[in-house]
Amino acid sequence: MREFIISTESNADLPEEFILEHDICVIPHYYSIEDEIYGEDKELTIKEFYDAMRAGKKAGTMASNPVVIEEKFTSLVKEKKDILHISFSSKLSGGCSNVVVKSEEIMEKYPKSKIVVLDTLSASAGEMMMIMKALELKKEGKSIDETKDIIEGLIPHICAHFTVDDLNHLYRGGRLSKTSAFVGTLIGVKPILHINDEGGLVALSKTRGRKKSMTVLVDNLSERLGEWKDKQIAIGILHGDCEEEALYLKQLITDALGYDKFLVRPVGPSIGAHSGPGLLGVVFLGEYR
Repeated sequence: MREFIISTESNADLPEEFILEHDICVIPHYYSIEDEIYGEDKELTIKEFYDAMRAGKKAGTMASNPVVIEEKFTSLVKEKKDILHISFSSKLSGGCSNVVVKSEEIMEKYPKSKIVVLDTLSASAGEMMMIMKALELKKEGKSIDETKDIIEGLIPHICAHFTVDDLNHLYRGGRLSKTSAFVGTLIGVKPILHINDEGGLVALSKTRGRKKSMTVLVDNLSERLGEWKDKQIAIGILHGDCEEEALYLKQLITDALGYDKFLVRPVGPSIGAHSGPGLLGVVFLGEYR
C-alpha cells in the first residue's frame, strides 16, 4: 500500500505548527486589501487583515493558482506518494474545481499516481475536523480509499453556524441587499447563517443583539446533536478577530453541554473578507446541518 499525504487549502485555517507536525500539503488561496494581493510569499496577520477592513479598506478573495497546485502535487507524486485532498466547499470557491482539473492531468501524466479530491461542502473548522479524523485513520493504517469513505460519511453531519457583527460586509459580498443591511444595522439584527447541505452559505434565522445571537448558536447546537452528542471530534469556535467573545461562546457551550474539547480559531481572509470583523461561529457534528 502506497503512502498517502493529506492535502488541503489555506481556507482550512490550520495552525502552522499543526501543518508542520503532520506534514500536510497546503494549497494557498489568495486575498487582497485594496490592490495589494496576499496569500503565499506575502501575508497579513489576522489582526492586520481585520484592522484594514475596520478602516474601510476593500477586501477581496481569489481561488488557488493551478500552477501552484501542479507544482506541489507533482513534487509529491514524484516521491511516489498518493494524495488525499480535503477541500474547501466547491460552492464557496473555485478552488476545489482547480484541484480536480489539475489532479486529473497529473494522474494522466503519472499513471501510477493516485489523487483523491474530497469536496467537504464545508469550510474552516469543518475542514479541520475532517483533516484531524483523516490523520487518525491514517495512523490506524487505513488506506487512502478507506479514509476517504469514512470522511465522506461525516460530510452531511458537519454543522457550521455563524453570526456576524456588521451586516454591511454581507452586503458588499453580495449576500444581502443594501436596504436589508441598512435597516438591519439600525435595529440591531444579527443573522444566523449556516453552510447548507449543498455547501453554500445561507441565512438560517435572525435575532436581535449580539448576546442573543450567541444563545441561538448554542441552542442550534443542542437541537442538532442527537446521536452525535458523544461522538464529537471537537467543538469548533470560530471568530473574526474577536477572541474574547469566542471564549465567552465557548463557556456558554461548556455550561450548557459539558464539552471541554474545543478548537478556537480565527477565521482567515477567504471567509473573513465577506463576513468582516466580529464573525462568531460554532462547528460540530450533528444529525443535520
